[in-house]
Amino acid sequence: MKIILDEQRFEISIERLCREIIENYGDLTDLCLIGLQKGGVYLADRIHKRLGELIPGAAIPLGKLDVTFYRDDFRIRKMPLTANETRIDFLVDGKRVLLIDDVLYTGRTIASAFTAIQHYGRPQDVALLVMVNRRFNRHLPIFPNYTGITIDGLNESYVRVDWAEVMGKDQILFLEKETEKKE
Repeated sequence: MKIILDEQRFEISIERLCREIIENYGDLTDLCLIGLQKGGVYLADRIHKRLGELIPGAAIPLGKLDVTFYRDDFRIRKMPLTANETRIDFLVDGKRVLLIDDVLYTGRTIASAFTAIQHYGRPQDVALLVMVNRRFNRHLPIFPNYTGITIDGLNESYVRVDWAEVMGKDQILFLEKETEKKE
């Protein structure tokens, strides 16, 4: 196990991501953030909070999306999947949607999110922000617009994002062999 991003660098990465968003979206008009369950929700909350501090008065809608039943492997999994809460109490119609997830690996979760988000309207555009971009083993041509850190690792390796809200501290770990399954 190797720590790739410690607490200090973790915080710096989130700050940089927020500054990039402001650089590209200006006053954040028509922007909405949607965190993907589970890890993307923690990141979306952090991004939302910091953007609110950097641009006081910016009313940025924040939602969370579970893509469990949109996954292409939903019916072929050996173990039943457990769904999490979806809460998007606004329409994305005409808005600039920023999908947020913790780790981009194969791209299948993001593809599922593209399908799911259409149930909430037709966005003006959709961008993707991830804390970790695992470049190898992408199954679909999906690439992030905003990246906290890029990691190259073999298929057997595993990247784990620990959140202070759950694990007591923010960090990103690289494990040589998969020791736990990502949902």
